[in-house]
Amino acid sequence: MSADTGIEASRRGGIRDSAAGTLVLAGTPIGDTADAPPRLAAELAAADVVAAEDTRRLRRLTAALNVQPTGRVVSYFEGNESARTPELVEALAGGARVLLVTDAGMPSVSDPGYRLVAAAVERDIRVTAVPGPSAVLTALALSGLPVDRFCFEGFLPRKAGERLGRLREVAGERRTLVYFEAPHRLDDTLAAMAEVFGADRRAAVCRELTKTYEEVRRGPLAELARWAAEGVRGEITVVVEGAPEPGPADLDPAELVRRVRVREEAGERRKEAIAAVAVEAGLPKREVFDAVVAAKNASPEGSAHGKGLS
Repeated sequence: MSADTGIEASRRGGIRDSAAGTLVLAGTPIGDTADAPPRLAAELAAADVVAAEDTRRLRRLTAALNVQPTGRVVSYFEGNESARTPELVEALAGGARVLLVTDAGMPSVSDPGYRLVAAAVERDIRVTAVPGPSAVLTALALSGLPVDRFCFEGFLPRKAGERLGRLREVAGERRTLVYFEAPHRLDDTLAAMAEVFGADRRAAVCRELTKTYEEVRRGPLAELARWAAEGVRGEITVVVEGAPEPGPADLDPAELVRRVRVREEAGERRKEAIAAVAVEAGLPKREVFDAVVAAKNASPEGSAHGKGLS
């Protein structure tokens, strides 16, 4: 199918059925340009405006696809996203077809795009998508971990304390977790995950997906952290097994106190943390409360702290 034929088919399907324009979010290859969806070339050729995270990468992509954009090409990246969004919304309101592409994968998924989508929706402008490759879904499928329920956490904070805090927030999450990470921070991140989630929690480090040197390294978090300490290159996606279902051995008072402490360190008030842990464990709230009080009374600070619990 030619680019012209493809876009005409889209128009006949009702994409341009109003005076306002259309915002098209287009997925781009995460490695191998042969993975580009066929519609991508058609949209690149027909768009009135192509907003690209990196215009140089866009030129390489269009060359590989043998397509030449006929519309205006503008940059749209983290540094100018706020300033350029109103300009693009006005173009959309005036009837333009705006195509948004990022360096790899789907716009707005840890990449520029959310602000523009939200602004377009606010103005009742049509938003559609050209589905394409996804590092999140590809890594999940290759990880060997459960994929029936998962949550995407994006990039963790760079500062160690903030990173630990974010991990503690999901320490009890039973769904499979997916993260993006920079290669030079991977060893620290895996070590922090081993500390918070447990050294034996299963994970997979997916590197350079769909590229020549694609690699999927699977194993316990502590083992993966030791491997990453030797140095890792490329684009990284980390998939981590969710927390195990609580069993009888997991519900002793010390474990209940640990779970309350993790939630408190993540910012929850003690009363809320106790209630949440009680629900997780399927226990009366009073039982969790008593475990916390007993632990406080047994601590060096003594019963003075215990009296302040509520």
